[in-house]
Amino acid sequence: MNELLIEGLSAMLIGMGTVLSFLCLMIISMFIMSKVVRKLNEIFPEAIPQAAGGGKSKVAAKSDDSEIAAAIVAAMFRK
Repeated sequence: MNELLIEGLSAMLIGMGTVLSFLCLMIISMFIMSKVVRKLNEIFPEAIPQAAGGGKSKVAAKSDDSEIAAAIVAAMFRK
């Protein structure tokens, strides 16, 4: 019985050690990869896509919002 218990504990320790070492390796590799990607983003920044018709100005967007709000209020009070 004593031998079986020792074999079970050794198998448990080997398995848990393997999982722990894999998780540590994965955390370290993710940390290094984030540093590499950050540097690559500084070297090769992404282009900002432009809309075909050009973007709306903030003034036009605010007036659109107020028109939408007015339409909602009018629809709520409609009998």
